[in-house]
Amino acid sequence: MSDTPRHHSVQVPATSANLGAGFDAFGIAVGRHLAVRTRERHPDLPRVRILDSDRDELSGGDDNLVWRAFVAFCQDVEVAVPDIGLDAASTIPLERGLGSSSAAIVAGVSLARALTATPVDATRLVRIASALEGHPDNVAPALLGGVVACLTRPDGDVLVRRRNPAVDLRPVLLIPTTRQATPAARAVLPETLDRAAIADQAARAGHVMAALTGAWPLDPVAAGDHLHEPARLATMPATAALLSEVRAAGVHAWLSGAGPTALAILRSHDEQGLARLQAIGREHEVTVEASHFELSGARTCPDDGCGLGGGDCLQCPRERVSSSASPRRSAAGRWET
Repeated sequence: MSDTPRHHSVQVPATSANLGAGFDAFGIAVGRHLAVRTRERHPDLPRVRILDSDRDELSGGDDNLVWRAFVAFCQDVEVAVPDIGLDAASTIPLERGLGSSSAAIVAGVSLARALTATPVDATRLVRIASALEGHPDNVAPALLGGVVACLTRPDGDVLVRRRNPAVDLRPVLLIPTTRQATPAARAVLPETLDRAAIADQAARAGHVMAALTGAWPLDPVAAGDHLHEPARLATMPATAALLSEVRAAGVHAWLSGAGPTALAILRSHDEQGLARLQAIGREHEVTVEASHFELSGARTCPDDGCGLGGGDCLQCPRERVSSSASPRRSAAGRWET
């Protein structure tokens, strides 16, 4: 590789995992993003410069998750780790069940592949990212876009299948201000399920995946599961009440990842349904955001050319980073807008 790397930018979508009954197996990409750009390493700047003023808690050092993923890729493919810096900006809220950590991991491995010009396919990228995240249901849709179903093979490798969601559906995010750390949410999960619960779990999972890909209509009766939602919602009563009311209104919805965000699915032009969700959101003091399914997954572009076909691009990752204001150093020593 040249001593002067060809710098790149990447845009990675937010994701929602589980989709109800697909615990650690199903995931889908939605329209919020993390954007990261590589740059020359500068002694007066942190390894990772965080361009969001509300994310002072994130480390800018070598322990930053984007950088750790960057290094992990290089180690996996046995190439030297380029000594570069990173600039990062994000609209994915932290610890809300929308895959902020998975987006960071995917950004790191995607940039490392691009910067080192290493020919690694998407399957191997998913495997490297899954090893860092612990499971593939968020990293796979963040990389590939769309809706995915994942399983771990007996040899430890990951099998991923991806489809576009049905074109007449749109996601609506219901985002609380409270947070939920994934390790804490996993600690409350049951160790076993009885036979009837397992059978019902499989039925719900099959219904939801087929409905999201357009085989038949979604039905709120098939929402939810036995494995993770009941235990997690018991620890977050505000989200439990929100989700119960959304489903009672006839809307298919699930706890997004570990929560506390809920994700509802409406028909694309169901403005009455959206107004109903907005009213429920005001009652429960959550942000209601009509979003879209992200189909392309992680987008990577070199600084000196567009990796998406050339010309102006409305979703250019470089623009998402550069649109942040020039950073300044905070009293805590972090770089922010």
